[in-house]
Amino acid sequence: MIDIIIIGSGPGGYVAAIRAAQLGRSVTIVERAELGGVCLNWGCIPTKALLKSAHVLSDIHRSSEFGIEIGGDVTVDFTKVIERSRGVSASMSKGVQFLLQKNKVEVVAGTAKIIAQGRVEVTSADGATSILEANNIILATGSRARELPNIPIDNSNVITYRKALTMDKLPASMVVVGSGAIGVELASFYHEMGTKVTIVEYLPNLIPLEDVEVSKYLERGFRKAKLPFLTKASVTKVDVADGLCKVYIDTAKGEQVIEAEKVLCAVGVVANIENIGIEELGITTERGKIVVDTFYKTNIDGVYAIGDIIPTAALAHVASAEAICCVEHICGVNPAAVDYSIVPSCIYTQPEVASVGLKEQEAIEAGFDVRVGKFPYTASGKATAMGNKDGFIKLVFDRANDELLGAHFIGTNVTEMIMEAGISMKLGATAKDIINTIHPHPTLSEAVMEAAAQAHGEVIHL
Repeated sequence: MIDIIIIGSGPGGYVAAIRAAQLGRSVTIVERAELGGVCLNWGCIPTKALLKSAHVLSDIHRSSEFGIEIGGDVTVDFTKVIERSRGVSASMSKGVQFLLQKNKVEVVAGTAKIIAQGRVEVTSADGATSILEANNIILATGSRARELPNIPIDNSNVITYRKALTMDKLPASMVVVGSGAIGVELASFYHEMGTKVTIVEYLPNLIPLEDVEVSKYLERGFRKAKLPFLTKASVTKVDVADGLCKVYIDTAKGEQVIEAEKVLCAVGVVANIENIGIEELGITTERGKIVVDTFYKTNIDGVYAIGDIIPTAALAHVASAEAICCVEHICGVNPAAVDYSIVPSCIYTQPEVASVGLKEQEAIEAGFDVRVGKFPYTASGKATAMGNKDGFIKLVFDRANDELLGAHFIGTNVTEMIMEAGISMKLGATAKDIINTIHPHPTLSEAVMEAAAQAHGEVIHL
């Protein structure tokens, strides 16, 4: 009898497997595709590899600003760009395989389905079936791209992020539907590569889940970069003929029609909960997600669910945190519940976007008397030296006790800096604590200290 079977090997599944093995449990993980799941193979990692190529190209185009003259035309070998990205993903997937082997986790290739409490049927690629039995089962089956009924995916002209990561040639034009992290990151990449990109967003601002000041700042950056976008707009239909998409867009000014080689549908994800046995077992779902308790137990004893298939943020780092909490609970470690109030969000555009905690308006609506501090990258010595002065740091404090409620960053390397704010929130740090912590000079992180100081009227360099 296996202690724990885990279905899915993404950032939830493989982390759960390794932590369970560390705690001395026998673990089997079942995966029907590549180890590492969507994140390592089709999401987080390959998109960052592509964006790195775009950043290198951008730096080359700007090289004369830094006294570096590059003779001749700069060309892009798009095939090599894609090949590098796929190679990075393959390397990371092999890394997961190594970690699972190191921790003596059994890996079974195939498609898993719960057929009874504690029993999982695995169907291999050749159709053969086997039965695994375990005391506990963790569902970590992840998600896939959401499709809109009026924009049917054909994976040729109308595509999802998977196809966008593996195209064999650079399209001349593209319409990106949706401006969440996936949409704006891929739009930024293709725009930098030379594709004529237009973003269509239904809500009033790009990256609508972020602080509105950050959203508007990114919009200004996109306008400056000549990356067009439409907000308060929706795609009503896409006609495809002779390899060209005619995209009909409903806007506040009436219908607009744009022709493009590709339409990238980036309107979110859908949980992979079909055909894994939850209906037969009677596992409770709500709005397409599996219902769980604080420690990720479903309504069926011995069956747990984590990651994109439950009603929490569909982020890799959230799935990993849930995995560790879930496994430690199963193993009797008595873990603290995951604190969803300090989940960081990162978007890897140029400039980058990162946030944690409450937006300013959310804090006000929650009844807080807020104190806001901001510091622009234009006043940062390091940002100026780097030639990347676009961006700012924004901190939202509770005026009553001076504690940090939220942080909203836009600028170079902010995804590497956001967890100074996250740790501050976790530990209940105040603006004065941040101000009185010596930050190294010259660094971009000084801007966090300066933003806290600005909230108290004590900022030095602004």
